[in-house]
Amino acid sequence: MTRAHAQQTTSRPPAAALSSTQKSTMTVVIAALAAISGIVNLLGLTAPLFMLQVYDRVLASRSLSTLAGLSFLAVVLYAFQALFDVVRSRVLLRIGEWFDRGFSRRVHDAVTRLPLDKPLPGDGLQPLRDLDNVRAFLSSPGPTAFFDLPWMPVYLAICFIFHVWIGVTALVGAIVLVSLTLLTNALSRAPARAMVQQVTLRNAQIDAGRRNAEVVRAMGLGDRLYGRWKATNADYLAANRRTGDVASTFGGISRGLRAVLQSALLAVGAWLVIRQEVSPGVMVASSIMMGRALAPVDLAISTWKPFLMAQQSWARLSEMLGSMSETPAVLALPAPQAELRVEALAIAPPGDRRATVNGVSFVVCAGSALGVIGHSGCGKSTLARALVGAWRPASGNIRLDGARFDQWDRTALGRHIGYLPQGTELFDGTIAENIARFDEDADSAAIVAAAQAAGVHDMIVRFEHGYQTRINEAGSALSAGQRQRIGLARALYGDPFLVVLDEPNANLDAEGEAAVVAAIAAVRARRGIVVAIAHRPSAMGAVDLVLAMQGGRVKAFGPRDEVLSQITKPATAAKPVTAGFAATARSVAPLRMVAPPTAAASPIRTENSDASS
Repeated sequence: MTRAHAQQTTSRPPAAALSSTQKSTMTVVIAALAAISGIVNLLGLTAPLFMLQVYDRVLASRSLSTLAGLSFLAVVLYAFQALFDVVRSRVLLRIGEWFDRGFSRRVHDAVTRLPLDKPLPGDGLQPLRDLDNVRAFLSSPGPTAFFDLPWMPVYLAICFIFHVWIGVTALVGAIVLVSLTLLTNALSRAPARAMVQQVTLRNAQIDAGRRNAEVVRAMGLGDRLYGRWKATNADYLAANRRTGDVASTFGGISRGLRAVLQSALLAVGAWLVIRQEVSPGVMVASSIMMGRALAPVDLAISTWKPFLMAQQSWARLSEMLGSMSETPAVLALPAPQAELRVEALAIAPPGDRRATVNGVSFVVCAGSALGVIGHSGCGKSTLARALVGAWRPASGNIRLDGARFDQWDRTALGRHIGYLPQGTELFDGTIAENIARFDEDADSAAIVAAAQAAGVHDMIVRFEHGYQTRINEAGSALSAGQRQRIGLARALYGDPFLVVLDEPNANLDAEGEAAVVAAIAAVRARRGIVVAIAHRPSAMGAVDLVLAMQGGRVKAFGPRDEVLSQITKPATAAKPVTAGFAATARSVAPLRMVAPPTAAASPIRTENSDASS
């Protein structure tokens, strides 16, 4: 089966956003809500029927005992109505919570996974806001309108039973109000959609300013960025105003028409009483009955804006979740311990069909370290992201002990991979939690061992609270070098088999660089594999293999000294970085190889050799 076909078979259409279990649960919940709403609406007849009996029976008979009996019965029915109203409200709150719990994991995965497959608009948090919109509407009184609307014909039928002209008046009013609801829907959709787009852009701009607060202050960009944000915010306010104007306008018209309709029913009832065609009780009861019948329409119009927001949010969630590929169940594999193999690898950035890295093939055996060198933009960091599974290959394979990454459970594979990205990001939490990758069962000895392997233990214990020192989002309370060294400890935690370091010494001093070299040597000594992306040559002293890249392709691959001497033969000023690597490599005594890799025994692969294709 081809990879494209496998992805097609594992992707889900939007209609499948709800699992079969969720659909069954939702069906049961909707049936229960419909039953409760039916009881509430039947009990809603208490007020008109009570008024009918008071006017036609109590006033005619002047019986206080009848009035007392009717009053007691009405109070009991009102109490039950209130009870079922409370039950319905509580059920709606729990439906919102159930929805959030059912989709929060998938939404979290979407926010963290989709940026690796395609760019997300704005700040990337729209799926979370969509989840909040749907949950907030489900927990509000808004859905009750849709359960109460089917009872409108029942109330209209009772009005027709009272008298045909009372029924006709009520029917005309109901048609007008339902038409207002449909008109509200038609006029609100476009402004609501525009409002979501503008709020996404607005939030993204202000979040970019927050993340770059130092640059904003240092370069005096505050006024300029505010000007851009102000224009976007004005567009958002305009779209919000249009949506709110539609909802408030038709909501006010609806409330006014309800008052007019109830007065019209009183007038028609009075006319019929004068003609002695109905009793005074029917006149009052029909007015109350119509008010109860039209209450769901009024509620629907007043809550139409949040309903429309929730509807559009659910459509986006369905599309997003339906497009996400399922992670199939896989058999647990043994821990890798032999080799990293890359076969004809091509890599394209997320959302881009054009591969920026092509035709990369190499093998690194246990106990070896591979240094990847080349000028900026040649694809080194792109290769690093693919080697740890962050970016999916456009074609080709990456294998650990013969198994492709998609044959591993992602959590299990993560335990065997250590990754230090070019821009080290830490999470809100303690230093110990960050090093332990937030493993709740982390062993303290393993955390300290990882810190010692990264040469950062002494630095950590000098903090006031040591390993329990809390760092805020992205570790902004730490210097770039401190973040990088803690990130290195995180990469080494648990002795992963494959450790990928992207510019590990970019922000380090001499002591930090020595710690990186020692960490690479330690991984090799325990028969792990290190891939180190480097601009600065100091890290090359710890590697035994070198992969030189140029223009997204392999320029040369083989033993370190041979590759560096081969690609620097024309030692001209045009190759200053490569020449620096060669000079440093020759000045550093090569480390003893624990297990010479098979690849190192083969001839050097260059861009002119057959093996480079």
